[in-house]
Amino acid sequence: MEQESPGSAVKAKQGRDAAVGESRELWWLKLRSGSDRMVSALVNGVKGGKWFSLIDKVVRPETLDLAWQRVARNKGAAGVDGQSIERFAHRQERYLAELRSNLVDGSYRPNPVKRVKIPKGDGKTRPLRIPTVKDRIVQTALKMVIEPIFEIQFRSGSYGFRPGRGCKDALREVDRLLKEGYTHVVDADLKSYFDTTPHDRLMALVEGSISDSRVLALIDGFLQQEIISDAARWQPTTGTPPGAVLSPLLANLYLHPLDLLMEQSGYRMVRYADDFVILCATEAEATAALREITAWVNANGLTLHPDKTRVGDSAQPGQGFDFPGYRFEAGRRFVRAKSLRAFKDKVRDRTIRSRGDRPERIITDINPILRGWFGYFKYARSRLFRRIDQIIRRRLRAILRKQQEKRPSMGQSEADHGRWTNAFFAEQGLFTMLTAHEIARYPR
Repeated sequence: MEQESPGSAVKAKQGRDAAVGESRELWWLKLRSGSDRMVSALVNGVKGGKWFSLIDKVVRPETLDLAWQRVARNKGAAGVDGQSIERFAHRQERYLAELRSNLVDGSYRPNPVKRVKIPKGDGKTRPLRIPTVKDRIVQTALKMVIEPIFEIQFRSGSYGFRPGRGCKDALREVDRLLKEGYTHVVDADLKSYFDTTPHDRLMALVEGSISDSRVLALIDGFLQQEIISDAARWQPTTGTPPGAVLSPLLANLYLHPLDLLMEQSGYRMVRYADDFVILCATEAEATAALREITAWVNANGLTLHPDKTRVGDSAQPGQGFDFPGYRFEAGRRFVRAKSLRAFKDKVRDRTIRSRGDRPERIITDINPILRGWFGYFKYARSRLFRRIDQIIRRRLRAILRKQQEKRPSMGQSEADHGRWTNAFFAEQGLFTMLTAHEIARYPR
């Protein structure tokens, strides 16, 4: 399709409170499901502020095909019908045609979702709902069409699960505000947010921008999908289903009025999904902000966690706060203890002493984990990276010693260091965090 010029697209986004200096092209201009008319309406607005005809864009063959490609790329387990990504791919043209036909004639109904428990970093588990492949395709198609409508309304302080934004952007904003002296923080935690969002109020927000009854029925149907867990079955009355494609968008939409309230009240809020902080210049300002947040949360059917919501001066030792993976305290940035434990667990899983693979095979397996973790936490103190490098080499030495001598060892003896030196692991291509940190600080 013919598109608006990149210049006008960027201007339109900046006119709706895009981050200052952001020059990314409007991501939805690449949507194959859109049209010149829709792009123009996104830029200029629609009459009455509501969209009345969207289902035709959802059911387009191009939209469903692109949605299927995204679902296939994300992989994932089979739902209650047992149909896997591989089975769907084997006859994808037929299945997509059937799916489109059901959507067009109105006979499509979401299937129940399978509920499983997945481990968390603290040894606990969290519930995850697995929709069928067909339901994931429909949800993806819906998201592709409706996300631009809400995205153009969302505020610049919201970073979670949004196109062109992410954790690092939120962390940069927090760091900037702290350096400008906004060290008094409201560290708020919404208790079981994704399980407690009221459906009626959420749908009222959706209906504030969308009047297409068939699209609304699909969204409502996904919110009320029956849940199957072992021998139990039930229908939820609250919450945005964890694991559903639409959940992040709907979760952002429900907190959008809070973003607006904080912005209009002059507070500096940085939010990543349901995790948010308000950075203030004084304790009195932070206390007042917490009062406003508490009133809004209570009025909207949510709950602040009493043990995890607090006001403090993050410039003082012991009064810091956690925000996506990091801990900000006394002018420094640390790796959150929970994040460090989860990382060590991943490394342990891949470096058990009984592993019989060759060193280069093990290193090839763990290097992506090391690089990814360092890429996110490279702003932490270098002392941590030195310690992690030592732990990883010690575990590798323990594997090698057991392979050669058939007995366990901690890999800490002088003989181990002499036999498998740091240089040996470097020759095998082991990613070294301390070296990467030094290069990042002082580029060659």
